[in-house]
Amino acid sequence: MTDTIRNITIIAHVDHGKTTLIDNLMKQSGTFRENENVEERVMDSGELEKERGITILAKPTSINWKNSRINIIDTPGHRDFAAEVERVLHMADGALLLIDSAEGVMPQTKFVLSKALKQGLKPIVVINKLDKQDQRANEVLNETFDLFVSLDANEEQLDFPVLYASGRSGWASKEIDGPRENLQPLLNLIIEHVKPSTFDKTKPFAMLSTLLYADSFLGRSLVGRIAQGTAKANQQIKAIDLSGKKVDEGRLTKIFRYEGTKKVPIEQGEAGDIVIIAGLEKANVADTICDLEINDPINATPIDPPTMSITITVNSSPLAGTEGKKLTSTQIRDRLILEAENNVGINFEENENKDAFVISGRGELMLEILLTQMRREGFEMTVSPPKVLIRKDDQGNKMEPIEEITMDLDEEFSSRIIDSMNRRKGKLIDLKDTGKNKKRLIFHAPTRGLMGYTSRFLTLTKGTGVINRIFHSYGEYTGDMEGRRNGALISMENGKAVAFAIFNLQARGEMFVTHNDPVYEGMIVGLSSKSGDLEINVLKGKKLTNMRTQGTDENVVLTPVRKMAIAEQLSMLNTDEALEITPKSCRLRKLVLDPHERKRLSRARAS
Repeated sequence: MTDTIRNITIIAHVDHGKTTLIDNLMKQSGTFRENENVEERVMDSGELEKERGITILAKPTSINWKNSRINIIDTPGHRDFAAEVERVLHMADGALLLIDSAEGVMPQTKFVLSKALKQGLKPIVVINKLDKQDQRANEVLNETFDLFVSLDANEEQLDFPVLYASGRSGWASKEIDGPRENLQPLLNLIIEHVKPSTFDKTKPFAMLSTLLYADSFLGRSLVGRIAQGTAKANQQIKAIDLSGKKVDEGRLTKIFRYEGTKKVPIEQGEAGDIVIIAGLEKANVADTICDLEINDPINATPIDPPTMSITITVNSSPLAGTEGKKLTSTQIRDRLILEAENNVGINFEENENKDAFVISGRGELMLEILLTQMRREGFEMTVSPPKVLIRKDDQGNKMEPIEEITMDLDEEFSSRIIDSMNRRKGKLIDLKDTGKNKKRLIFHAPTRGLMGYTSRFLTLTKGTGVINRIFHSYGEYTGDMEGRRNGALISMENGKAVAFAIFNLQARGEMFVTHNDPVYEGMIVGLSSKSGDLEINVLKGKKLTNMRTQGTDENVVLTPVRKMAIAEQLSMLNTDEALEITPKSCRLRKLVLDPHERKRLSRARAS
C-alpha cells in the first residue's frame, strides 16, 4: 500500500491560486459525485478563510489517481501562519511550488520554499494563472531558478520539472503554448516525480503529531504521518515530547483517513499514510505518538518564536455587557488557553490575579484573526497596544524583529513611499523596474514601525499598490520611534452623540463617531489635527427657540466615518490607551477614563 501513497504539500504566496487549483484537482480526479453540490474553495472551511480569501489553517485532503492515493496538504500563504507551514512539511514527500505568472516570486514563496529545500523535498514548479493578460511566464521561470540558487538548492532540486497552468480554468501543460485540456499532466507528473519515502511496517507504531483539532465528539484529534509500523483501533499508545518524557498514555479509540475533504473511519493505518487519531487528552503538536515500548521521539523542527504581544483584560467601559454574552475573565482565559493549545504559533501567559492575559503571536494578522474570531463568538474585552518582543544578544545588546517588505507600485508613488519608510527606520535594499511604469521596492524595517502601515501604504498609492511582509531576522535595536503625532479627541460625557455637535467639531480633526452612536467619558471619539489631547462634548444639541426649530437639523451634513480594521485601530494606540472590542463595535478609549485621575497620573509620571 505504501508504494501507492504520495504525500505532497502546496507552497504558494497569498492569492496565487493554490486552493482553487486543489478544487479542480478534486473535481477532475472524481473525488465528488457528478450531482454533488460543491462550494468554491472547498478547502477554506473557516468563516474568516472564506471571507478574506486566505488559508489560515493547514488542512490535508486526499485524491485517488491511477491506483495511487495522493495526500495533498494545503498550507497557509501568509507569513503570520508560518508555524503551520513548518510542521506540515514533515508529512510531505514532495512539494508543488505555485507561482503567479504575473506577480512572480514573492516573499512568502521564498520563506516556505527555503524550509522545504532544507528538508530535502524536490519541488515541482507550476506557473499558474497563465490566462492573465499581463503574464510573463518566461521571466518568472528565470526568477524562480535564481531563487532556488539563492536558497542553496542542491543539483537534484535545481533540476525541477515545470508546468504551465490555470487553476481556475482547470488545465496544465508542459509548454506555454501547449494543449490546454485538463489537469492530468499535473497528476501524472506527481506520480512520476514524487518518490514515496520508505517505511518499515514491521517496527512498532510511531508517528509525529503535526496538526491538532478540537472535536466536540472525539475530543483532541491529532493529525500526522505514520513513520513506522501500523496503527490499529483500540491499541494502547502513549505520547512523548521532544526530550523523550512521557506526556500522556491511553487507548487509540478512533483512526480516520482523508478521502477528499471527508474523514473516513478505518480499522488500521499503515506507515506512510496521513491519519487522524483520537484517544489522548494531553498530547500536543510536535509530540511523538507511539507504541508503549518506544522511548525515542521523532525529530521535529523548532518553531520560530513569536514577535509581537498584546494584553487582553475584561471590558471595563460603562457600555460593558450591552452587546456581548461572554464577559468574565474566566471565559476569556478558557478561550485563550484553548487557542494556545490548538495554535502552536500563539503563546499564552497570565498575571498572578489571572485577570490579565498576554497573547504572543507571529504578527498583526494572526492576532487580528484571533480577536475577530472571539468577537464573533460573543466576547467583550479590552486590548492593550501591541508590543514588539525585544531580545538581548550574548553581549547584552537589545535586538528587535526586522521584517522584509516587498512593494509593487506605480512609479509616480515611489518617492513618497520611500519617504514614509525612512520615517519608520526602513532601509531600501533593492529597487527594480518591473515594466509598464511599475517598480518593486524591497525594504528591511523594524516591526515596531510597521504596525498598521498597510492602510497608510494603500492611501499613499491610491489603492493601487501591493505590499507583502515577512519576518526576516532579529537585528540591532534602531532606537526610539516617532509615535502618533495627532492628539486624541476625548468625550467628556456619557450618552449618545448628536449630529449638530459633531458638525461643529469636525474642524478640530477626524471624527470616529456619527449621529446617535453611544459614547462615554474617556472614550476617544476622534483624532485631533494637532498634537495634545483635547476633551470635547459630542452631546451638545442645538438650543431651540420659536424661530429656530429642531427640523432644520436635517441640513447638517457629516463627513462619513472611516471604517478601520482591528489591526489599524491597535496601531493607532498610545501607551495610555486601549481598544474596547465587542461583537458589534470597536471603540478606542483611554485606559483611565476619569479626566482628573488621568491628570494626576501624568503629573506623577512627570515628577
